[in-house]
Amino acid sequence: MSRRVVVIGGGLAGIVCALDCADAGADVTLVEVRPRLGGAAYSFERDDLSIDNGQHVFLRCCIAYRALLARLGSVGSVRLQARLEIPVLSPGREPALLRRTSWPAPFHLAGSLLRYRRLTLRQRLRVARATLALSRADPHARALDEISFGEWLARHGQDRQTVAALWDLIALPSLNLRADQASAALCAFVFKTGLLERADAGDIGFHEHPLSDTIDMPARHALAAAGVDVRLGWRAEKIERLGSQLRVRRDDATDELDAEAVIVAVPHARAASLVEPLLPSTAAALRRLASSPIVNLHLVYDRPVSPWRFAAGAHTPVQYLFDRTAAAGLPSGCQYLAVSLSGAEREMRMSPDELRAVYVPALSQLLPRARVAKLERFMVTREHAATFRGGPGTAGLRPGAVTDVPGLVLAGTWTDTGWPATLEGAVLSGHAAARAALSGRVTPVGALVAR
Repeated sequence: MSRRVVVIGGGLAGIVCALDCADAGADVTLVEVRPRLGGAAYSFERDDLSIDNGQHVFLRCCIAYRALLARLGSVGSVRLQARLEIPVLSPGREPALLRRTSWPAPFHLAGSLLRYRRLTLRQRLRVARATLALSRADPHARALDEISFGEWLARHGQDRQTVAALWDLIALPSLNLRADQASAALCAFVFKTGLLERADAGDIGFHEHPLSDTIDMPARHALAAAGVDVRLGWRAEKIERLGSQLRVRRDDATDELDAEAVIVAVPHARAASLVEPLLPSTAAALRRLASSPIVNLHLVYDRPVSPWRFAAGAHTPVQYLFDRTAAAGLPSGCQYLAVSLSGAEREMRMSPDELRAVYVPALSQLLPRARVAKLERFMVTREHAATFRGGPGTAGLRPGAVTDVPGLVLAGTWTDTGWPATLEGAVLSGHAAARAALSGRVTPVGALVAR
C-alpha cells in the first residue's frame, strides 16, 4: 500500500508538498478552506478588473519558485528582468536609477551606488563600507538575529536618511518591515543572497498575468494530473493521533481523513490552533511570531500617467508602484497603477478616504502627468496578516518541518527555511515538508539556496 498523506492548506507550500508526495507514489489528499488554490497569492474580479491581492515579485535567485512555475506551465505568465533595474522616484527630483552592471559581484552595483543622487558622496562612501561588512556577516549567527537591521546599520555608519533612501528600498518589500524593525540576520540573508553573492541574483521577476491564472488554475490541473485528491471548501478543525496514524477532522464533523502523515501548510496563526493539542510549545512559539500587514492601493487613470512599469519611491509615502494595466485587462488608453505598502500598520488603520487624501497627491508629486489626469477608480485591499513578523528574535520561533509527533509535519514561509516570508520560502518549505512526510528525515533547506 502507498503511504497516505493529507496536506492541510492549498497555498504554494501545500501545492508543492502534494506534488512532491504524489510524485513519490503517495496517496495524497489536499484540503483547502477557500474555493481556490494559491493561498496569499490570488486575484479577484472587481468592477470588471482582474486585481491581484498584492504585488508578489521574485528574484532570479528564487530557483525553487521558478521551478514550480515551470511545473505548472506558467513560465509564460511571468517576466524576468534582463538586468536588475529599479527606478527611484522622489518629489521634485529627476528619477534615479539603481542598475547592475555586467561586472562580477559585489562590484556589479558599485557604479549605480556612486551615482545615486539621493545620497551625498559621503553617505555613498559609507554605504560602500557597510556593504562590505554585510557581505562578511553570518546570517545564521544568533547574535545577529537578536538585533534589528537598523541597529546594525547605525553601528556601521548609516544615518536615517541613508536608511530611508536606500536600505529600506530592499528591506521593506523583502521582510514586510522597515530596517529598524526587522531582524538583522534575515536582512543579511536577503542582501547577501539577492544582491551580494551573485551579480544576476537580484534581477526582479514580475507576474504579467493575474495570479489566479498563473497559480490557481494551473495548480489544479497539475495536482489532478499527479493524482492528488483536491477538496476545496474543506476546513480542517482538529488533528488527532490514532495509534501509528493521524486523523484530520472537518469542522462540521461530516468528514474525516486518516493518514500516516499530515502536513500542516496553513498560515502560522491558524497552524498554532491546529497543532496546539499535540504540540503546545510549538503553538506558543507561533503565536509569539506575530504578523505584519500589507496594504495595496489600486488607481485607474483616464490616461497613461507613468512611463514606468515598476518604480520605487524615496522621500515619499509611496513605496512601490506597478503598472497593472495589461494584466487587469484594461485598454491601453488608460492606466491602472497598483501601489504596494509593506509594513503598513499605520495604513491599516486609515479609511479609504484617508488613504486617498494622502496617496493621490503623493503620486501627483512623483508623476507630473497624474496632475492633469482624471482618477476614475480608487480601491484599497488589505492583508491584515500578510506575513509573519520577521523582527529580532525570529529565528528562535520558527519551527522546522519535522515535529515531535511522528507523521505530523509543518510547512509554510514561517517554518525555518532561512528565507523571509517570500514565494521562494514557501516553495522551499513545501519541498522540505514532503521529504519529512515521506521519510521522517529532512534535508537542510540551506542546501537548496540558489547556486
